[in-house]
Amino acid sequence: MPDKITKAILQKFEINELNEMQKTALNLILHKKEVLLLAPTGSGKTLAFLLPIMQLLQNDLPNPQCLILVPSRELALQIESVWKKMSTGFKANACYGGHLVETELNNLSTPPALLIGTPGRIMDHITRGSIETRTIQTIVLDEFDKSLELGFADEMSFILGKLGKLNRRILVSATAATEIPTFTGVHQPEIIDFITEKSENNTLEIKRVLSPTKDKVETLFKLLCHIGGESTLIFCNHREAAERTHTMLTEMGIENAFFHGGLEQIEREQTLSRFRNGSAYFLVATDLAARGLDIPEVRHIVHFHLPHSKEEFIHRNGRTARQGASGIAYLLLHEEEPLPAWLTEASEELKLNKETTLPPAPFWTTLYISGGKKDKLNKTDIVGFFSKVGELEKGELGMIEVKDHISYAAVKRNKVKQLLHNIQDGKMKGKKYKIAVARSKK
Repeated sequence: MPDKITKAILQKFEINELNEMQKTALNLILHKKEVLLLAPTGSGKTLAFLLPIMQLLQNDLPNPQCLILVPSRELALQIESVWKKMSTGFKANACYGGHLVETELNNLSTPPALLIGTPGRIMDHITRGSIETRTIQTIVLDEFDKSLELGFADEMSFILGKLGKLNRRILVSATAATEIPTFTGVHQPEIIDFITEKSENNTLEIKRVLSPTKDKVETLFKLLCHIGGESTLIFCNHREAAERTHTMLTEMGIENAFFHGGLEQIEREQTLSRFRNGSAYFLVATDLAARGLDIPEVRHIVHFHLPHSKEEFIHRNGRTARQGASGIAYLLLHEEEPLPAWLTEASEELKLNKETTLPPAPFWTTLYISGGKKDKLNKTDIVGFFSKVGELEKGELGMIEVKDHISYAAVKRNKVKQLLHNIQDGKMKGKKYKIAVARSKK
């Protein structure tokens, strides 16, 4: 790839140069038929395999040339977003459950060069005949260990069995110990290992927080009061526990959001947007939030429930202390709760004050806008409308995210009521959109 093209792409991501892992991956994926890329969460794996894929695509082929299988719809959307930001000139489509298949069938009527999707939905399209598989030459199994863990082995095996023209197979993971299934056709891969020894994290502190009761919610409340207004991920092992913890914290006066795989797609996107833009400091989540999501680095990780394995413990903690930044992981334990055998890291006990002060309310509030890219809306339109009609001043409008059919904008908390009053009869680009505060499901 010419240096000027690489530099132009990196500028879009505000990156000066590729890191060592990305440089190695770029070279090996271009020149080897089988590659296993191992690198920690947040290290830039997506760009590492998309850059060489861009070079492998051919302009004169009208059907899909590369398929990327992922375990979750969020990861599919994240990869699609990165690809679009690269401005390669090649079409990409993401296919996943949780929305109408008819929408995807319409998108696939003009076949993409790059196809991204979850195993179940891609298998469905292959069965329907809505995807031409004979032209697919490159397969990427991103977070393939997570796909296996979620029970997608049969679907992936079916899909790989339909790809008769593959000449390049790329496996990507943040876990080094996973055995490669035979159905992948990967037998002697070139291994790019940036996990073993190279990813040791000396900037992560691990602290124990002991609860006198087995319920632990009261201790969690005190811990969050101790943390204050800083970005925090709180991990639970089950969806029901995440929702219950969210509800109890809310009743105790702590604003928070919750996230798990049982939410509708629009609810998941809205929750992540609120967490990204600072409208919610605390996100209670299942392990779905441990990897493969487009969320910023957080300062604090709370293990409200200990994970079932060391690998998930590592993935959870990988959301903080990246690229030399510092972070803290808290083990919230009942006083008689034993530590698992795999937890060998030394950790000091954090003693919490009996007196507590509620964390401050978030500076921002997220507004939902019922229009997006497909309605020809962009960030500039929203900024102009909120500034001119809504009378917002500089510094009162935060992060804006424009999706296909909806958008989200962070607005200074104490300006929301007046803004909504000012714009209630206004039109953006000649059209009236529904604009309201984005709220949690519960």
